[in-house]
Amino acid sequence: MNYRLGVLGGMGPQATNTFYQFVIDRTDARRDQEHVEALILSDSGMPDRTAAILGSEVEREAVYARLLSGARLLEGAGCTALAVPCNTAHFFLDRVQEQIGIPIIHMIRETARVLTAQGRTRPGIVATAGTIRSGLYQREFAALGVRAAVLSPAAQEQAMSLIYDDIKAGRDGDPQKFAAVHQDLLAQGCDCGVLACTELSVFADKHHLPPFYTDAMAVLAERSVQACRRPLRDIFIK
Repeated sequence: MNYRLGVLGGMGPQATNTFYQFVIDRTDARRDQEHVEALILSDSGMPDRTAAILGSEVEREAVYARLLSGARLLEGAGCTALAVPCNTAHFFLDRVQEQIGIPIIHMIRETARVLTAQGRTRPGIVATAGTIRSGLYQREFAALGVRAAVLSPAAQEQAMSLIYDDIKAGRDGDPQKFAAVHQDLLAQGCDCGVLACTELSVFADKHHLPPFYTDAMAVLAERSVQACRRPLRDIFIK
């Protein structure tokens, strides 16, 4: 069987670029033909997912319809699995999955499984307000018997500014904003943190973060390599 990864991206474009680099880095390949075959749809015109989740039903349906259209396009192009490197978009993906015949690799579910298998009991979620309000991570961890923590309002404001004012605007990101987020998680007794927004993956790619944090997009990249039946580099196996 010819395995082909479909990447439904553009949310944002830099995060999609970083995700594909993650896939390349995690594939144990020594020549072109050993890498993951992939089609990348960078749909940068996708409406803002957080605004849709916090907004009206009309706004939510517009995002769902566009995600479904992109998923069908990639399926029709011969992709055998889909990756969506946007945490907030996962609010819509169970519905999308019902309408297509190939599996969507669920970044949030896979990340919860990884951390639970490591014995973590108090993960802290760093994400957009939309992801937090939707309860996406909280539900996936709760299903595994783990209670996840979310940021205080003040720290959440810092996280949103880092995501929207810095990374999405093309900046490297202010480490002081992330430091405020980190201190908030420690104050809540968290034993690990989840980078639960792909813009934070971009931030982590530019700044050294402690092993306290697990990058959900890195988990997605690993599972994408495995879904395409390619070997992982040993140093990345979780």
